[in-house]
Amino acid sequence: MVTTTMCVSGAVIVKAGDGMNSNVPGLKVDSDGAIDVWITEAESLINNNIRFNFTDVYAALNDDVKKTLQEICSALAAIQAIQYDMGGYTSREEAQSMINIQRDAALRGLSIFRDKKVEDFTNAA
Repeated sequence: MVTTTMCVSGAVIVKAGDGMNSNVPGLKVDSDGAIDVWITEAESLINNNIRFNFTDVYAALNDDVKKTLQEICSALAAIQAIQYDMGGYTSREEAQSMINIQRDAALRGLSIFRDKKVEDFTNAA
């Protein structure tokens, strides 16, 4: 069973938008579906990129840090959900725009954690 920490599948589904394929494995019932796998992959990317294992200390973090991690994680997983099948969007350009928006959100969030002042804030959280 895949255990997610930083976000839930609902956040990914909302960010992927109405065009997301409703037949993504695990979307409706299966707890080990693609969305949960994409979330755990995003969590690992975040931890490795920032060089801090947020997953292990997540419960002790303050809400500001948690919400920023949720933003990054759900955006990264939404990119995977969108590119899984772009056929539900009105055009490929729409799907690409959705990916660009989520990529920008993830990069913005990751850049916040690279700031030394934020690192001090996070460690004190």
